[in-house]
Amino acid sequence: MAEKFLSGDEAFAYGIRLTRPDVISAYPITPQTVVVEKLSEFVEDGSLNSDFIHVESEHSALSCAIGVSAAGSRAFTATSSQGLLYMAECLVYASGGRFPIVMMNACRSTALPWNIYGDQRDSLALLDSGWIQSYAADGQEALDMALMSYYIAEHKKVQTPFMVNLDGFVLTHTYEVVDVPEQKEADEFLPPFTTDNKFDFTHPKNMAFSAGPDTNTYFKVKEHLGMLNVREVVKEAEEKFEKIFGRSYTGLTESYRAEDADFVIVTLGSISGLVRQAVDDLRQEGFKAGLVRIRYMRPFPSEEIAAALDGKKAAAVLEKDISFGSEGTVYTNVNSALKKYNADLAVKNYIGGLGGKDISLEEVKNIFIQLKKVAEGEKTPDVSFIGVTEKGV
Repeated sequence: MAEKFLSGDEAFAYGIRLTRPDVISAYPITPQTVVVEKLSEFVEDGSLNSDFIHVESEHSALSCAIGVSAAGSRAFTATSSQGLLYMAECLVYASGGRFPIVMMNACRSTALPWNIYGDQRDSLALLDSGWIQSYAADGQEALDMALMSYYIAEHKKVQTPFMVNLDGFVLTHTYEVVDVPEQKEADEFLPPFTTDNKFDFTHPKNMAFSAGPDTNTYFKVKEHLGMLNVREVVKEAEEKFEKIFGRSYTGLTESYRAEDADFVIVTLGSISGLVRQAVDDLRQEGFKAGLVRIRYMRPFPSEEIAAALDGKKAAAVLEKDISFGSEGTVYTNVNSALKKYNADLAVKNYIGGLGGKDISLEEVKNIFIQLKKVAEGEKTPDVSFIGVTEKGV
């Protein structure tokens, strides 16, 4: 392995180079652009033997990737925000066709008002598109997920497209030291792409066909079962990854000092680093705080979250998203998981970071303090916006 000082975008591009994609379909959008720019440099200097296709839109980028996968080749593309929303039609084509494409999304606020900064309203708006969704916390995980995403997506038990999400600017443009594996190690981990789900003149088959009411449901059930199989394959991939590269991951969720905690914040993405710092600071004061980071939003880790929050006095879901007129999307999913496993504790929703607004360490600590008051019987809103004043509204 070699240590390099990389941004999150660059780290992901280095990871993708190691996967040897056959075709990269590229269209720029801030803050994703650096990924495809870096991959174009690799193609130009000969360190990556791939066809690099400049397309005219994000819709075309994913349409191209679908065609590449249907031809039996490994495809990669990347997008962000409005570009991801523009792809919405193609997202369900890719998942319904069981094409194991990997796409990196740089999470960014959606318009209007126009905004290029990072929240997670783009990816979370498309949770039901049938794609696996993971959220990286730092540059190293971004690179590693580039490798593991193909392993998981292409597995015969899964055959499902994979969206790896990096928080815009906070992660995509932040530099840190990252371990970049050797190509021979990557080849040992990730086998060449093979699939029976492709055009084949020797063994012709019908693809992208219509299915009426009598049969359509069966295809959707199979799609659902493929997503459920991700849980098993993630474990398999992480075990093999640790054996080859020496770095370990913890499945669909990651817990930090949560086992003996009284109060826990559940979150996803790079904000987990700030929550981790708040946990450490409060622990020094004798306050039993903990963190549960969601690594995968699809499939959703219901069992893991319910187990991690079992016996806690109160919990909060901190997210950079709002389902207008309801609550945060992550909060909805967490509450559903707790209900499924009959967990009994107060859970509050804190929404912050919309449009890239900073969330401070003190604001995170204050969430923990408020949870203590909730456990003591104080009534607070189920949904609260961080950093919003009545005067501003």
